[in-house]
Amino acid sequence: MRAMILAAGRGERMRPLTDEMPKPLLVAGGKPLIVWHIEALVHAGIRDLVINHAHLGHLLEAALGDGARFGARIAWSPEEVALESAGGIAHALPLLGDEPFAVINGDITCDFDFAQLPRAADALRKAGALAHLVLVPNPPHHPQGDFALREGRVIEQAAPMFTFSGIGVYAPALFSGIAAGAKAKLAPLLRAAMANGRVHGELHAGRWMDIGTPARLAELDRLLRLLGRGSL
Repeated sequence: MRAMILAAGRGERMRPLTDEMPKPLLVAGGKPLIVWHIEALVHAGIRDLVINHAHLGHLLEAALGDGARFGARIAWSPEEVALESAGGIAHALPLLGDEPFAVINGDITCDFDFAQLPRAADALRKAGALAHLVLVPNPPHHPQGDFALREGRVIEQAAPMFTFSGIGVYAPALFSGIAAGAKAKLAPLLRAAMANGRVHGELHAGRWMDIGTPARLAELDRLLRLLGRGSL
């Protein structure tokens, strides 16, 4: 299967670190954030990758190239201005193909096993669903959560609530209503699909962090150096 890493965000909360460096190239544990993702995907057997970019995107392409040195095949999806999550995915659909694909936010850390993503894609096809989301327990900075989980389906509201991890598998049809080059957020598409019972999901109780601020980047760096290894 193919996977997309979302890397087009400006990283406003990470400034001034992102004034001259795209957020996915910020380093934790001795490696750029995005390299941890690439290596984890390749380790899971997912080698065909799409990466979008906008802010300082030329630095991403220069740093990662075609992905060959990581054992990956990277296709680039440049955006003149960042198109938001769903808009960026829709823009990249010609590179992602006709089958369900994985999408990973470039600014998270998680020890979720990406080898489970192809199985989620197979289940998506068989059920005729549009999305499979990985949810996590709510972090301190997002205590209200995003969605609930009931018998393998993600719903908009119930107790308990969980946080969307930024890891998902999607059918291309989820993005069919987005015009090429249009900005669009992902949450409204997911909520519409939830209303029709077409969003599946699971809860990951392991390590997860949104690397959205310099303090969290420093915390992750400290953690990975203590471990001496790690995966995002």
